[in-house]
Amino acid sequence: MSRKTAREVTMKLAFARLFGGEDTYEAVLDKSGITEDLSEEDLDFSGAVIDGIEVHQEEIDALIDELAIGWSIERMPRVDLSILRVAIYEMKYRKDIPCSVSINEAVELAKRFGGDRSSAYINGMLGTLAKRLEQESKE
Repeated sequence: MSRKTAREVTMKLAFARLFGGEDTYEAVLDKSGITEDLSEEDLDFSGAVIDGIEVHQEEIDALIDELAIGWSIERMPRVDLSILRVAIYEMKYRKDIPCSVSINEAVELAKRFGGDRSSAYINGMLGTLAKRLEQESKE
């Protein structure tokens, strides 16, 4: 499995957890039509991201609330929220992944699973965060 597919699985796990649904890899793979096998490395990556989202959810959600001009988390489409949580976790806590990769993958997920304007909105929010993180790293 590629890291791209691992991100998709991670986003779907995050989405399922929003609704108290089945949150196992097997359940997500069975229902999503993903046919690739999960490598040990991909399982580790996905597990680390989903666990990291849980640990830092309060901070991640506060960032989403701040960046989502004109939207509140409560009104945000749940797919978009799941995509944002994955991307923001990667951008803030995974120094081995360039922000541009996290943004690109999030936009691609939004194009596939989000609404008509999801990809543009997510791109804007994450672009703003990337600039902020770059500025903070220079200070």
